[in-house]
Amino acid sequence: MNFNILIVDDEKNIREGLGRSLEMDGYNILLAGDGKEGLEVVNSSDIDLVVSDLKMPKMSGEELLKKITASYPTVPVIILTGHGTIESAVNAMRDGAFDFLTKPVNLDRLSLLVRRALSNRQLVLQHRELQDEIDKLSKRNRFSSIIGKSAPMRKVLDIVEQVAGTKASVLITGESGVGKELIADAIHNLSMRKEKKMVEVHCAALAESLLESELFGHEKGSFTGAIARKRGRFEVSDGGTIFLDEIGEISPQVQVKLLRVLQEKKFERVGGEETIEVDIRILSATNKNLKEETEKGNFREDLFYRLNVVNIHVPPLRERKEDIELLAAAFIKEFSEENGKEIQGIDQKARLALYNYNWPGNIRELRNCLESAVVMCKGSIITINDMPSSVGSGSDMDSIKISIGSSMEKAEKEIIKATLFHENGNKTRTAEILGIGRKTLHRKLNEYSLNDGE
Repeated sequence: MNFNILIVDDEKNIREGLGRSLEMDGYNILLAGDGKEGLEVVNSSDIDLVVSDLKMPKMSGEELLKKITASYPTVPVIILTGHGTIESAVNAMRDGAFDFLTKPVNLDRLSLLVRRALSNRQLVLQHRELQDEIDKLSKRNRFSSIIGKSAPMRKVLDIVEQVAGTKASVLITGESGVGKELIADAIHNLSMRKEKKMVEVHCAALAESLLESELFGHEKGSFTGAIARKRGRFEVSDGGTIFLDEIGEISPQVQVKLLRVLQEKKFERVGGEETIEVDIRILSATNKNLKEETEKGNFREDLFYRLNVVNIHVPPLRERKEDIELLAAAFIKEFSEENGKEIQGIDQKARLALYNYNWPGNIRELRNCLESAVVMCKGSIITINDMPSSVGSGSDMDSIKISIGSSMEKAEKEIIKATLFHENGNKTRTAEILGIGRKTLHRKLNEYSLNDGE
């Protein structure tokens, strides 16, 4: 990344000398003779770092610093000062300066400070790029709440778009925490029923005695406590969609009535004789293997086939690690706004900890991890120390784990994926580290469906 550095000093020899030194480090240099001119450059150019003298005519370094931190809070400022004004430089640090140097400037010390300041700046810019990518993906895919560009998630979203406009029942499978309810929301919101309700029922959260009444309603006096007629969730969702989460938990008695609704679109309230007809679409989800449950006799085979007209399997987070950065950026933004914080990014060790962790709780666990990190973060950049100990402890940040018995293909894919993540998506640098040509890397990325299409 080519960074633009602005040097502001009223002494021509100093600003030009510093400029030549930093140009030798590979930076693009812009020069200004006073604070007023410097502010004009900042306002008109894309500046990544400012190195400014403290005492200057027209506009002082203190005033320039205040204006930059007010309008461009993520642009770091390094202050230059004479020995007689060190107290003012310390005050500038309180006003938001990244650091200060005394004159005559030690060029090695300046080079080190610039690298440190731009390291944080790079994290901020990467975080912004991720936010922009999230917005673009959302517009392109029409899924505002589903974040992912990995091959497994692209496959899932393709199926969602294909089935959304149909009347087919959909069974959404996957581990706890992968976001099955978000897939159900997307199917409903892209369907012809989107103007109607999608009624959600968490089957595992209701006792067996209550679930039947909750789904089908009941008549007054049909059981103790039934003091009035109640419409069930199927009746309420007429014309729309009903989402039955954890469908594998329902009892055999409810399974029979549910099968009838699927076959005939009819049911009776508990304790009632009136037959109610409904026009609904049924979406269901489970973290169980319902095929195995049917073989064990725990779930009706005919009901399973009625629910499973289309199956959408949502992959666990460990199988879509390319999406971790995007998900993390989205959660950081959400929780920063929620908690009144200004988190600008996440450092390399913390990023690698997120990548190396296996996420048994999937996206739900990642979300909780980032909420904790945002709350615990004392600065603007999340570090490994802000993470829950379970995520970062005991893991080597510069290594990956490949299980014994893995195929060479799987091992190679994991090494390429981890190296690309480590290098922030820089394919040239990734190819250099792996000792292969850039064309070979592109071929491997396409072969393993790791290419994001850029």
